[in-house]
Amino acid sequence: MSADISPEEKNEIADAIFAQRKIHAIKLYRDASGQGLKEAKDFIDSLTAELQEKSPERFTSGSASSSGCGSAAVLLIFVVGVIGYWMA
Repeated sequence: MSADISPEEKNEIADAIFAQRKIHAIKLYRDASGQGLKEAKDFIDSLTAELQEKSPERFTSGSASSSGCGSAAVLLIFVVGVIGYWMA
């Protein structure tokens, strides 16, 4: 199923998967193996399932941190708007 890739390349791909950067992981695998998109996606899906089973604690929650940033940006815009209104 997998083409020959070095242990270093597999570790880099695993790090991308743990960081929930699946598209980046697919790109890394395609670059390292020369496989097509479908083969790369299948490999990454399989590796993701394997890694989730072995080390579920290593997966970061990217959605929580990004939603926090969005909320902070909205709050900042609101505060700037209120200050601008009071100053006018």
